[in-house]
Amino acid sequence: MVEEEWAKRGIDVGTPSVARLYDYYLGGKDNFAADRAAAEEILSVAPELRRAARENRAFLGRAVRLAAAAGIGQFLDIGTGLPTRGNVHEVAHQVSPDARIAYVDNDPIVLVHARALLRGNRGQVTVVPGDLRQPEEILKSHEIREHLDFSAPMAVLLVAVMHFITESDDPRRIMATLRDAMPSGSYLILSHGTRESRAEAADKGTKVYERANSPLVLRTRQEILDLFDGFELLDPGLVWLPEWRPDGVPPPGDPSQALILCGVGKKI
Repeated sequence: MVEEEWAKRGIDVGTPSVARLYDYYLGGKDNFAADRAAAEEILSVAPELRRAARENRAFLGRAVRLAAAAGIGQFLDIGTGLPTRGNVHEVAHQVSPDARIAYVDNDPIVLVHARALLRGNRGQVTVVPGDLRQPEEILKSHEIREHLDFSAPMAVLLVAVMHFITESDDPRRIMATLRDAMPSGSYLILSHGTRESRAEAADKGTKVYERANSPLVLRTRQEILDLFDGFELLDPGLVWLPEWRPDGVPPPGDPSQALILCGVGKKI
């Protein structure tokens, strides 16, 4: 669908979208001129973002496989972004064909594309509108409650989304709300941008994101660790994306070039 058609449907195609920026970094085509211009502005100072996006998707895949292999049969992916290769349901179903997945996003274009992709999977996969800034609304959603069993362990994915939560949104409240709804034995899969690598580029990148539909908040390693409060971090802890249980030999180069820290925690 071209930009004019999206605009006729009430979609703001002139404001860069964090989901469409990410799609552009991954080489996708579901983005508009405003997204491409903003992305290229960021890439001019932080070309590593393309690698970071690929490494982030690879981390998601490894973490989902680990959770599914550990017996987790349901996944709640909040801030899922535009569908691409290696989506949660695709990875989980390779290990656990009966796994149930709920995708949540607040971007109307994401919801349209996700529902189109998942046609035929509706028994095991659902797509629900929701905003991470209002976790209570997500958790009490009738569709979410019908699809997932909150008395059984699950995996909650917050992959490259918490860095769009500002301090005024109260990230600790958000994390506590989600944690308290998760039964013991559940997994938290989280990745988060940090300014501890390439601080100058990070500063310039955050300025570009001020023009997007969500600002970018890059936190310190300790601040990201604090998001795992109430969870026991699995080995190797909070690390750069390519360092988290790589398949085979880790890729060459400085792992901090991936720009994003990640980890998986288990609720005891």
